[in-house]
Amino acid sequence: MNRFPVDLSSDTQTRPTPGMRQAIASAEVGDEQKREDPSVNRLQEMIADLTGKEAALFLPTGTMCNLIAHMIHCRPGDEIIIEASYHPVNFEGGGPAVHSRASLRLIESKTGIFTPEQVESCIRPNDPHFPRSKLVCVENTCNLRGGRVWPIHAIRAVAACARKNNLLLHLDGARLFNAVVASGTSAKAFCEPFDSCWVDLSKGLGCPIGGVLAGTRVFINEAWRLKHTCGGAMRQAGMMAAAGVYALEHNIERLAEDHAKAKKLARGLSEIPGVIVDVDAVESNIVIIDIAGSKRSRTEVFERLIPHGVRFSPLIQATQFRAVTHLDIPENGPDLAIAALRDAIN
Repeated sequence: MNRFPVDLSSDTQTRPTPGMRQAIASAEVGDEQKREDPSVNRLQEMIADLTGKEAALFLPTGTMCNLIAHMIHCRPGDEIIIEASYHPVNFEGGGPAVHSRASLRLIESKTGIFTPEQVESCIRPNDPHFPRSKLVCVENTCNLRGGRVWPIHAIRAVAACARKNNLLLHLDGARLFNAVVASGTSAKAFCEPFDSCWVDLSKGLGCPIGGVLAGTRVFINEAWRLKHTCGGAMRQAGMMAAAGVYALEHNIERLAEDHAKAKKLARGLSEIPGVIVDVDAVESNIVIIDIAGSKRSRTEVFERLIPHGVRFSPLIQATQFRAVTHLDIPENGPDLAIAALRDAIN
């Protein structure tokens, strides 16, 4: 039995739907390391087509997608220009330093969306005293900044700056299809300026596992080698790939439902005394909540939410937490969460 019927802690809490379970059960499989698994091959072809890239590679996790991309693009002593809230900075165990031996040059922003001028200010002089500026990373949507969506003109401006300065570009597209549905911009348009990109299957798309990395054929051939080096070799992975194929065919457009629930949740929470929510900042499926105006600690509030079957996830700032809507949130989930937080605050 699910302890939290309204689990807003993350969209990774999604569970396969009956249709996805059927797709998993009936999947054609083969040895994917020999590139003989038809379901894996189909998933990779679909992502390559959707992103406009030459080839793609199915990987166990999105973190491994970032890890392998960084390893291909960077060498020891290189530096990655990246916004301070992004996933590799906070949640990948120091992966760029451990695996690529690259340092991170952080950009600070309120929304996760930065400017060409900020990129320019981070580029190191060509001097042996400094790291080599090598790669610019973009995250779309911007997770810890509240799921903000990069406008396509902003991406193109940053990409033009990177190209002018001979820098490579990588897109962390963990929630790329949320950005697509929220903005009306195609995945292909979002991905076009980037040397590499990836899409997560285990968040809003509802799969139990996996991410897919895309780029040129040369890039993906190198990614195959590093996948094995990193211990990501799989065999009859078609069962999991079939879940991804099902998700791409059935679960993209429905992300709009998650966005609508997030907006409804934000509006309701903003009306609770002591709770601060920027309703206008909610562009996709993430809501940032601050209880600084209440008389209770976050720990107290979380404990008082348990009997209601509602869960959020804590953020770094002691009074803030995050709500993420997804396909397992029931239609009345926002109303239940609003009522639960109102009770927990009082």
